[in-house]
Amino acid sequence: MIQIGNISLNGQVVLGPMAGITDLAYREFMKPFGVALSISEMISATGLVYGNQATKEYYRSSFNDHPLALQLFGGRTEDHLKAIEILERDAEYEILDLNFGCPMPKVLKGKGGSFWLKDPSALYEHVRTIVAHSHKPVSAKIRLGFDQEHINAREVSKLLEEAGVSLISIHARTTKQLYSGQAQYQEIANLGRELKIPLCISGDIFSVEEAIKAMEDVGAQLVMVARGGVGHPRLVLDLDRSLKGLSPLPKETYKEQIDYALSFLEVCKNNSGEQKAFLHLKGILPHFLKGFSGYRKARNFLASEATSLQEMSDFLLDLKGSFNDKNS
Repeated sequence: MIQIGNISLNGQVVLGPMAGITDLAYREFMKPFGVALSISEMISATGLVYGNQATKEYYRSSFNDHPLALQLFGGRTEDHLKAIEILERDAEYEILDLNFGCPMPKVLKGKGGSFWLKDPSALYEHVRTIVAHSHKPVSAKIRLGFDQEHINAREVSKLLEEAGVSLISIHARTTKQLYSGQAQYQEIANLGRELKIPLCISGDIFSVEEAIKAMEDVGAQLVMVARGGVGHPRLVLDLDRSLKGLSPLPKETYKEQIDYALSFLEVCKNNSGEQKAFLHLKGILPHFLKGFSGYRKARNFLASEATSLQEMSDFLLDLKGSFNDKNS
């Protein structure tokens, strides 16, 4: 068991926050594959304070969605404090996660996300104030630094620990890298062994082998699966099994991947209704079929040609019936 404040995690795999993907339906779908902790999409502290209705959707949860961390972002401490009061009144969650890692220009313009890495002293005071205000354990996600010339993740991590956070997650890229290039785990080698709180690593986790090596190099107790798990839920399952010392399962077949896609479709439909689920799935369902024969045709149909959820479902069922497992 890994402790995040007073919260115990039964595993070491964290489902990472992804804008437009990690909604309630996705979290519910991925949970049974071995997710120990789910993190919501980014929630604007300012949006909460001003009562934005769309913002409220980001903290919607369910019985099967726990333990859950809700991730706040923004550039003003006072907005965070008011937002925490709203979340503690209206939302069900176990951990408050602070985003200091988003590299997107829109977020940086508001002095949120990884803009905070430019001023570690201000970041420390911001986090210390939030930790004192929150009745939930607080975690924080950062990047290596703002750019290659200002890598300060080691310094910032120790300041965050001193400020009272219970978990630190590091995406091993700089802000300027966005999502390009390679994750630079060498920049935080052994950092997890220097901290008294758990460390979670993130970036380029597309296989069990990559994940295990990165965890060992950094001395991390947790690993975050984000882009690598979209359409590939078995990555989480295989990683969870490996970290628990269990033997690997046979590689998933094309038919199993289609079954996962159909299952995800149903979860989205039940959570969001047909039209909203249809629009949401256009960009996600093709990922389940990537790497298999006929992927391009399937992608084109699901992303561009299908006009309803029923057409998507029928297409996947027909594909499953026509595919020979020996080709998978």
